[in-house]
Amino acid sequence: MRLAQQLYEGLDIGEGSVGLITYMRTDSVSLAAEAINEIREVAGKLYGKDEVAEEPRIYKTKSKNAQEAHEAIRPTSAAITPAGVEGKIDGDLYRLYALIWKRAVASQMSHALFDTVAVDMLAGPDGPERHLLRANGSTLVKAGYMSVYQEGTDDTKADETDHVLPPMQEGDTVTLLALRPEQHFTEPPPRYSEASLVKALEEHGIGRPSTYATIISTLQDREYVEMDNRRFVPTDIGKIVNRFLTHHFHRYVEYGFTAAMEDELDAVSRGEEEWTTPLDKFWKPFIHQVEKIEKNVTREQVAQARELGKDPATGKPVTVRMGRYGPFVQIGTKDDEEKPRFAGLRAGQKMDAVTLADAMELFKLPRTLGQTPDGEPVMANVGRFGPYVKYGSKYVSLKEDDPYTVTLERAFEVIRLKQEADANRIIQEFSAEGIQVLNGRYGPYVTDGKKNAKIPKDRDPKSLTLEECRTLIEQAPVRTGGRFGRGKRAARAVAPEAPPSATPSDPAAPASHPPAPAKRLTSKAAVRDGRKARGAAAVKPLGRKLPSRKPQTAPKGVARRTRGVK
Repeated sequence: MRLAQQLYEGLDIGEGSVGLITYMRTDSVSLAAEAINEIREVAGKLYGKDEVAEEPRIYKTKSKNAQEAHEAIRPTSAAITPAGVEGKIDGDLYRLYALIWKRAVASQMSHALFDTVAVDMLAGPDGPERHLLRANGSTLVKAGYMSVYQEGTDDTKADETDHVLPPMQEGDTVTLLALRPEQHFTEPPPRYSEASLVKALEEHGIGRPSTYATIISTLQDREYVEMDNRRFVPTDIGKIVNRFLTHHFHRYVEYGFTAAMEDELDAVSRGEEEWTTPLDKFWKPFIHQVEKIEKNVTREQVAQARELGKDPATGKPVTVRMGRYGPFVQIGTKDDEEKPRFAGLRAGQKMDAVTLADAMELFKLPRTLGQTPDGEPVMANVGRFGPYVKYGSKYVSLKEDDPYTVTLERAFEVIRLKQEADANRIIQEFSAEGIQVLNGRYGPYVTDGKKNAKIPKDRDPKSLTLEECRTLIEQAPVRTGGRFGRGKRAARAVAPEAPPSATPSDPAAPASHPPAPAKRLTSKAAVRDGRKARGAAAVKPLGRKLPSRKPQTAPKGVARRTRGVK
């Protein structure tokens, strides 16, 4: 959309700034009569009059909710061909303009004409060894719109009868280039691509063209789907959310709900219905269903736990479920005397496909790799913030290595790189006073663990004295709670880089606490907190002080009217 905005606003193509396309925030597919006449004239000159449709083609949108206040996106002048702007505008802008120009011109071209043919070929000498081979396909007779634009396909597998064959005559000799023995199986329908998903949305009347991009980006941003070969593949969290909504809120996620809601809102805009009517129809049954689910649906049902089998060692059930930090497997239940054991799934593992054997492999962590030269144990494990190596009481994150396969030699190398990075980070250290001079992301600074102070650019950090460090820290501003509470968290954090910890006692170990789902407020609590927030905001002083007004004394016999200032 940003590129289209630049084409619409205008670009310099040698004759000053020129707007190359019409308004792009439209769902319409209709073109102005003047634009159609110009496109047909230009197409006749470039490709021949025989390739242009006999009559002007008029298109109508199939979407009931389309916004058609403007005409379709088209070049402002069909005479400005893509070849005329190539090299004068950026590559991405050129490709987008070429696409718009080609589709606009192709819309006024004639149909492409094919002859469907079946070619029988005789292979081998006369007699029982002769074989009959048949090829079904088509030959292009008249290019029509395909001489301008041929729409690509998302499906790599084409129909067997859709091959384009070269022109051939009876008796022609064909050279055998290769024999490819292939076996075909019936396959399920392919997963949605962006193009096929948009087509399905149009068919069901869901959304409108201007919202399709937002729908697709929301699916990806919330990690409900992931892209594989340009196809949408649902993630574990996407499957769980879909099952939950389909089972408990079927009315609101069925195909016809959005289209029916759009029709009802259109009726309100025309004055045929009061605006409170659709609100009553939606809100009352919806909030009733929410309250019912809050009372009757447990957290385990929401997480959709699936039992994989029994732990061979303890006989306790092994389940896979979704938690706050992603899918994980669990040995035992919350009702057992001992706390359940937990292990997160590895990258690439899916909740639907994980087996009992796969789950038991996950509980091989932590792995003891050996000892350091000083006799400290070295272990590999996975914590809340990812895989790590622990030596003694210190931790090192594993950025590229797998904790299930990492060796002791590789662990030593990772530890050495971490120690070198920490040594380069500390410029000076006054241990007795707890003050350090460190290399930070934005340059050297002084810290006492509570406040950070910038070092003047004309001052060498290595030559700072203890008194100078104290002075800089005293002059540093006090941290306050910033946006999203970052300031409060930063004030509590210790300035030196912390290990990848999960809990204060055993920072990286995930086995003591389950990855529970995120806590949420009930509707009543949310309303109560909202009232508190509004009350707090009401007493907050204004950012600037308004000037005071002195009431003027009115003449006698005239009523005095004052105006209050809020």
